[in-house]
Amino acid sequence: NAEYMGDTALFQVTKMACSRYEYVKGFEQDDTLLPNCWIVVRIDGRGFTKFSDAHSFEKPNDIRALNLMNKCAELVLHEFTDIVLAFGESDEYSFVFRKQCKLWGRRASKIQSAIVSYFSSNYVFHWSHFFPSDCPLQYPPTFDARAVLYPSNQNLRDYLSWRQVDCHINNQYNTCFWTLVKSGKTRQEAQKQLQGTLADYKNELLFTQFNINYATLPAIFRKGSVVLREYVDTEIPTDNMEVAASEERHPTGDLEGEVERSIGSERKGKKKLRRKVTVIHEDLIGDAFWTQRSYLLDD
Repeated sequence: NAEYMGDTALFQVTKMACSRYEYVKGFEQDDTLLPNCWIVVRIDGRGFTKFSDAHSFEKPNDIRALNLMNKCAELVLHEFTDIVLAFGESDEYSFVFRKQCKLWGRRASKIQSAIVSYFSSNYVFHWSHFFPSDCPLQYPPTFDARAVLYPSNQNLRDYLSWRQVDCHINNQYNTCFWTLVKSGKTRQEAQKQLQGTLADYKNELLFTQFNINYATLPAIFRKGSVVLREYVDTEIPTDNMEVAASEERHPTGDLEGEVERSIGSERKGKKKLRRKVTVIHEDLIGDAFWTQRSYLLDD
């Protein structure tokens, strides 16, 4: 009985017991992601057409659902400071990790499972903050995730441009489709009318028949959402300068404060530059966004 054995014998028994079964670790596949590449984890809602119908989402866009997705993405950026930015549309979100990220040894399974589980749990946890009490969660939502590598800055920009173009194409079609359905057409009739049509036809349809200027629709619908850390000026009164310095040396435990401190700040006289997690709706395809925020690609 190990209870009556000496320390040396007990150690030998424990070591033998562990090593006897330890061989099963050899079945694990190495999924370490290549170094010096941008890591993009894209999560996507599973069966969200059914989910949106079960919860009576407004068509073609439900601002409550989009704001909930954005809230979850913000919280992911607070939790994982290696994420540079995220882009979301509809029921999907892409999270961009910096090239030099060493989180969990860059193991794909660990990174993508942590992101999708944290996002999903926050979606459920914050549901009631965005939907009224008469629209309770009927069943848990499901998201899948994948991790993809992009070796160059241009590859990353092209990926994000692809997702934003996808957002525009889907939204333009859905806006036309649901506007036709709400005007009295059946879903089959609306689908047939739009089949094979180009962007110009859809814009003309919305404007001439329904007095809708597509270009003036909310940017969140047309361009999606970008979540990133923006530089903001924080006023620091002279008599509080020493207090602020003390707080940096002795963190209070505040989540947002810790995130801001962890990515650095620059003191300029009585002001302090901080990077704060923010949601914006801007064009990612042109150069203006990237020129104004060159720090994003500097890694």
